[in-house]
Amino acid sequence: MTERIASCFKKAADEGRSVLGVFVTAGDPSEAESDHILDQLVENGADFVELGMPFSDPMADGPAIQAASLRALAGGMTLVKTLAMAKRFRARHADTPLILMGYYNPIYSHNPDKFIADAVDAGVDGLIVVDLPPEEDAELCDPAREAGLSFIRLITPTTLGNRLTDVIEKAGGFVYYVAIAGITGTKSADISSIGDAVARIKEVTSLPVVTGFGIRTPEQARDAASKGDGVVIGSAVISLIAEASSTELSQEGVIAGKIGSFCATLSDAVRS
Repeated sequence: MTERIASCFKKAADEGRSVLGVFVTAGDPSEAESDHILDQLVENGADFVELGMPFSDPMADGPAIQAASLRALAGGMTLVKTLAMAKRFRARHADTPLILMGYYNPIYSHNPDKFIADAVDAGVDGLIVVDLPPEEDAELCDPAREAGLSFIRLITPTTLGNRLTDVIEKAGGFVYYVAIAGITGTKSADISSIGDAVARIKEVTSLPVVTGFGIRTPEQARDAASKGDGVVIGSAVISLIAEASSTELSQEGVIAGKIGSFCATLSDAVRS
């Protein structure tokens, strides 16, 4: 599991480029279309995928991802179905890292130990749990690491000094640099500040550093990726899914195709 993430970054480094990660919400716009979207991401250059676990109160996320969670929940998506989707993804894509991203409440309701076991069984590689700080490592981070899952930490522009060291201490897979002070999808990242932030993080860890939040265009993806080891695009993809869903209610796979085309432009930019 951890090996898939390490191999992803090594392959990109060997090719002299950064990695592209894409976030989508499980079950948006539907469970079946989500499966197609995941396939399109892999086929069009996403190096790893972040699969959002729908939650009714995603506090770190802006309007686009909040709406995606609500659409998925209204469509009947659950954590159990998200784990099943992850398992189907792994059966189709043996080598692409898959990271579950979300909040602790659904995990707690599922039972943390069962969640870890189910995630491992599904072939998940890592977890990003936004609302569990290092002080709560015993809740999920420690047992997840023991089970072989990478626990990926978020670092913000205000994570400084000893706090930076504390947050990163048990991080695995890569470090996720949040390029804006705020929620996702509400403003653009300051590209000029990313290089200094990545350098600051790399002083205290040997893990790759990936930048996300506030990156919406291929050009922004290219510039942000060049400052570190990779970039994650989320809200821009989610917004495109919402826009396509309002007009493309026809055959299965049409929305996924649009997402695949956008992913290809992101991949080309990151590799340029």
